[in-house]
Amino acid sequence: MRIAMIGTGYVGLVSGACFSEFGVHVTCIDKDAAKIEGLKRGEMPIYEPGLDTLVANNVRAGRLSFSTELGPAVAEADAVFIAVGTPSRRGDGHADLTYVFAAAKEIARSMNRYTAVVTKSTVPVGTGREVQKIIKAERPDAQFDVVSNPEFLREGSAIGDFMRPDRVVIGADGDRAREVMRALYRPLYLIETPIVFTGLETAELIKYAANSFLAAKITFINEVADLCEKVGADVNDVARGIGLDGRIGKKFLHAGAGYGGSCFPKDTLALAKTAQDFGAPLKLVETTIAVNDARKKSMAGRVVAACGGSVKGKTIAVLGLTFKPNTDDMRDAPSLDIVPALLKAGAVVRVYDPEGMKEAKKMLNGVVWCESAYDTMPDGDCVVIVTEWNEFRALDAKRMRQLLRQKLIVDLRNVYNPDDMAAQGFTYHSIGRPMHAPAG
Repeated sequence: MRIAMIGTGYVGLVSGACFSEFGVHVTCIDKDAAKIEGLKRGEMPIYEPGLDTLVANNVRAGRLSFSTELGPAVAEADAVFIAVGTPSRRGDGHADLTYVFAAAKEIARSMNRYTAVVTKSTVPVGTGREVQKIIKAERPDAQFDVVSNPEFLREGSAIGDFMRPDRVVIGADGDRAREVMRALYRPLYLIETPIVFTGLETAELIKYAANSFLAAKITFINEVADLCEKVGADVNDVARGIGLDGRIGKKFLHAGAGYGGSCFPKDTLALAKTAQDFGAPLKLVETTIAVNDARKKSMAGRVVAACGGSVKGKTIAVLGLTFKPNTDDMRDAPSLDIVPALLKAGAVVRVYDPEGMKEAKKMLNGVVWCESAYDTMPDGDCVVIVTEWNEFRALDAKRMRQLLRQKLIVDLRNVYNPDDMAAQGFTYHSIGRPMHAPAG
């Protein structure tokens, strides 16, 4: 089989590479000529563990190629995937579908046989029908079906999520389209992956509902963490205690600085706006958005409070800038609220992230860029852990004590054990757990 993948962003590039690993011939298409030339040289435009090797192997095998030309790839494809960006639209928060609809028009002009046109981008309910209308208007004679095939890839573990997913969701009205999709996903069927066939609108809503539920789960445990701090409870134990209930589950119950990234912020907002437009407002989702936004803005205040009420003239070491580990994605990262607030409060802010520095430099000004975690610490008054990269989980306490002026840690990801930190001589603040200070 042959497919064309329009868009070489996070979803398009990972999905295209993984389909080629299944034995499918994939052409990934992007208008950005520099990006395509880089991909041809083996240069990845995003950081995702294992992606460079996966791409290289399948390019070498002749199953994966890259092009700026949409027409030839679409003309010979059994399925064309639309995997372009759908950012929040300025002004109203709805998903911006400009790129999706533009791709649909170009696809219509290039098809010359039956084609399954698949929306892989995250799109609001009704988008598939609109894509259908656009193609019919451009090419009344075209033989095609529109399919919704939402992605559920987590940045940092996307390849594993594609190869061994919890489920595959396929929204399609016609039997012919379903057969094309069954053939594409046959390797997953053989390992008994649940494949959910449903209608277009249902598949589109499943994606938004899933992300909004997970966002609400994160926001719930963050609010519980605030209560734990007031009553002297430990949120980690609370999360474990409720997560062992099979009806709840333990995932996404890690208290922290709030969610960010390319999916949860824009998807919750888009779902809330869609629900309002249809007269069925989702108050829980609206509250989740508001609480999470407020939480990210409040994190700098925790640092200031830990520093005695003022950070003016103090040196703050910030470890981690990306919204989560194992990615270079800075979109809606909590650090984008925390760092500017500390700077505004008069702090000298020294920052380090293992993979996110290049992207962060486009978004943050006035900080001191450092080469390692320890490079942030000389004469520092406070270490703030914002992103739980593995290399921050086993920092050398003796070396930190030698470098820091004040032995103070604000851990916004609960990486360390409070008693251990106190025993090592640090005053340790975390999320949803009592503050611990050295004995004596």
